[in-house]
Amino acid sequence: MEEPGTPRADGRAVRLRSRTLRARWLGRIGYRDAWALQRALAAARADGTLDEDQLLLMEHDAVLTLGRNADVGHVIAPEPLLRERGIEPIRVERGGEVTYHGPGQLVAYPIVALAAPGAGSANRGSRPLGVRPFVEALEGAMADTCAAAGIAAGPRPGQPGCWVDATGPLPRKIGALGIRVARGVSFHGIALNVTTNLADFDLIDPCGTPGLRSTSLARERARAGLPGADADEAPTTASVAQAAAAFAPALARRLGFELAGDRLVVKSDHLCGEDACVGCAGFSDGDGRDRDSCWHLHHRK
Repeated sequence: MEEPGTPRADGRAVRLRSRTLRARWLGRIGYRDAWALQRALAAARADGTLDEDQLLLMEHDAVLTLGRNADVGHVIAPEPLLRERGIEPIRVERGGEVTYHGPGQLVAYPIVALAAPGAGSANRGSRPLGVRPFVEALEGAMADTCAAAGIAAGPRPGQPGCWVDATGPLPRKIGALGIRVARGVSFHGIALNVTTNLADFDLIDPCGTPGLRSTSLARERARAGLPGADADEAPTTASVAQAAAAFAPALARRLGFELAGDRLVVKSDHLCGEDACVGCAGFSDGDGRDRDSCWHLHHRK
């Protein structure tokens, strides 16, 4: 019997054992609660007591996070202002500099075994993932989510994340990325600005880069003149949920995983701007099969 990953006589590789990415929509959740959940799941995945890779999808209250080696000097706002606004700076174990999280921003934390999963894992024997391909999949999934909302975006050489006009004269960062890998399992992840209040980025040098321009899907859709777009759209959890419904299947596709988990239904605040939008997107039909997000699926007469 051929081993998974070995070439067949026709030159194609034997299909690897399928891996499942289980998506969970948590809504608005405090950063420290999400951080504790990540660490618990990552430990269980490394031990092999958690059989499936996880994707936690959420929105945070306003918070600043600093990577383990980040320079606190990139937090521009004075401490009294941060205290007044209830914004806590938290140093965490991921890489990268200071990042803002807040309402209107999709945060996704993939808990994925990059090395071979632990002995108790149902995915044991599947091919390990490299860190670089994993990062590229995260960047690509952010770009796919932007494309679903009608915005072209992608990576910028030498600067992790997702950018609009990445190689043009006015690059604008729409998504940040910072992960940690411990015992072969990833945690932390990405933050994609959907309807985020961009003025909050004035609190910091985003990603440790003075003068960096931040943007959002709402801002770019308005810039492009797309139907229903509003550059000053207020942050909404519904808009974040809809972005999550596009990001989850995009990441699963790019990793070559099967997607399962929560079924997400959104019936308002459609970024596509179409009144007839079905407005629902599912991660699973309940039997483990993928369902496409419905950003641009419309009622048919």
